[in-house]
Amino acid sequence: MTTAIYIPAYNAAKTLAGVLARIPAAINDRVSEIIVVDNASTDGTAEEVVSLREKHSLYKLTLIRNETNLGYGGSQKVAYDYAIDKGYDFVVMLHSDGQYAPESLPDILGPLEAGEADMVFGSRLSGRPLEGGMPLHRFLGNKALTSVANIVLGWNLSEFHSGYRAFRCAALAEIPYKLCADYYHFDVDILIQFKIGDLRVVEIPIPTHYGDEENHINVWRTGGAILLTLGEYLCSKAGIRRVDKFDIQRTNGV
Repeated sequence: MTTAIYIPAYNAAKTLAGVLARIPAAINDRVSEIIVVDNASTDGTAEEVVSLREKHSLYKLTLIRNETNLGYGGSQKVAYDYAIDKGYDFVVMLHSDGQYAPESLPDILGPLEAGEADMVFGSRLSGRPLEGGMPLHRFLGNKALTSVANIVLGWNLSEFHSGYRAFRCAALAEIPYKLCADYYHFDVDILIQFKIGDLRVVEIPIPTHYGDEENHINVWRTGGAILLTLGEYLCSKAGIRRVDKFDIQRTNGV
């Protein structure tokens, strides 16, 4: 089985080396490639990737640089296209700011490697997020949006908004993820697609860490976009309006 680690990076020159250093040795040894997708950073992130690769002989480290910022979801589309084209079995997203612990990679990948899941994500809300520094307004907003999403989808996930995710590449190829949003609600769009496609989603509790890293999320815009995408799903399910990204049968392979 082959695995790629995908690291979305935007102005991550100061934090990237620390994240790479924290990847467990056992994972480093067996991972096929570590793909940094630099989303048009302005702080020298791309140069830092090249420097780290040369300085530490990180031959598995690959840089993909987007000439324009494609958004959080757009960066994921680039990475998943790349992983599928390379024929990898699994791809795991590890953020470049250290907010998600690289030490949890074995737990995230475990259900995929055991053949028990098509997607795994690390849930902060099944642990103790407030003790890990999650701001109260983010905690409450996450809980509220997750409750609404569970009602709409008839699901029982502990959260929908974690960015610590791993996928079976063959499962990704079954859904039209390229039609998902380019903004942060990509994460909810793709979960809905996995639900519609009857693909297996597994949650793993993870520790929460909020430090002094820069946060680029506009919580009001993101919350509104999530509610809108849930409304689109309901309209699509009820046959009121066709929404291509949620019409899996017609758009499979897009």
